[in-house]
Amino acid sequence: MGDRSYSPTWWGSLETAEAPPVSEIAGSEAVRERLQFFTREKRWINERHLELCRIPAPTFQEQERAAHLAEMLSRMGLEAQIDKAGNVAAPVVFRREAPFVAVTAHLDTVLAPRRPSEIELRPNGVLAGPGVADNGAGLAALVAIGQALSAGPPLTPSRNLLLAATVGEEGEGNLSGMRHLCRQSPWAQRLGTFLVLDGAATDHITTQALGSRRFEVVISGPGGHSWSDFGTVNPVHAMGRAISLFCDTPHPGGVRSSINVGVVDGGTSVNSIPSQARAKIDIRSESNTAIEEIAQGLQEAVRLAVEEENRRATGGAVARLREIGSRPAAELPASSPLLACLRAVDAHFGIRSRLDRASTDANIPLSLGRDAVAIGAGGQAGGVHTASEWFNPEGRDLGLKRIFLALAVLLHSDPAAG
Repeated sequence: MGDRSYSPTWWGSLETAEAPPVSEIAGSEAVRERLQFFTREKRWINERHLELCRIPAPTFQEQERAAHLAEMLSRMGLEAQIDKAGNVAAPVVFRREAPFVAVTAHLDTVLAPRRPSEIELRPNGVLAGPGVADNGAGLAALVAIGQALSAGPPLTPSRNLLLAATVGEEGEGNLSGMRHLCRQSPWAQRLGTFLVLDGAATDHITTQALGSRRFEVVISGPGGHSWSDFGTVNPVHAMGRAISLFCDTPHPGGVRSSINVGVVDGGTSVNSIPSQARAKIDIRSESNTAIEEIAQGLQEAVRLAVEEENRRATGGAVARLREIGSRPAAELPASSPLLACLRAVDAHFGIRSRLDRASTDANIPLSLGRDAVAIGAGGQAGGVHTASEWFNPEGRDLGLKRIFLALAVLLHSDPAAG
């Protein structure tokens, strides 16, 4: 899986470590008090959830929400800071030289409220508005965990904890916050295990990272009048031909892949030959090799389309292909101790979960050979990535208990083993 330059021996091997049984950790006074906190403070958690979601944070514009979250965590006694990428990071050091377990949630949303009133608490207790589930639920969980740390007797883990809210997870953000965290942050080489909190529910464990590459295709020409300059190359005609050729290109066999032409625009008026046409294209696959093959097919389709347009007309159309995003495909091994930990925690709580594949912040640590999963933060949700998004906090406390107990098991595993 990708770049393994970060040696697992630095953060230790959970696989050979003898972690205490889940039931033993869950029954300890320090953990039991904190698990009860999530049920006792449901209202407080809902209020913090609404508070954060009412601050707009579309991708590339997360600054105000990040500052507010950093202040919120600082009031809890955590040393929260905003790094060079814009992430909020709050390290909790229990042992000076020990590795870190990271719990992360992304700050940005696909849509943003235009005014705070668009994020509402309905009479039935449901939160509604853009981003309340994705990823208001994850951020609220991060805050709840931060507050829970001060809700009981002292913890005495073997590893350190990093709470982090990342920027640039959605769309063209290209996982920029998580890339920085894993490669350039002060904790980069000491981060070996990641719990990525994304969305709601407790019925899934994302162990397989769906890969993607995204391209902007721009075709340009001289433009002109639709009558007097007829016969001049038309970039829109060329783009249409390129899209048709690309969509007809066979995909590699043996793996699931997809393509999507999500944006097409160009031209200024119905009686003008456009001087430019632009398209944004998304390629996804379970396989990095398949993604590369499909990307080559896109390049070939654009080349052939421009050549054909130039053969038919005068003026010389030219094309430019620019990559605007790349998310590596990767997978957590079935033998991963992190997966075993989550399975044991789910069994403890009677949660039935399935393994799935998705594109999340977990793509980056997985591609670097580190243990990572993405899980929901509890509750139920719908309408994600739409203006009618909603989140029902009923049962949220179970999701939060699941996260905290898994974290407690991971923190108490021996970093020196292996």
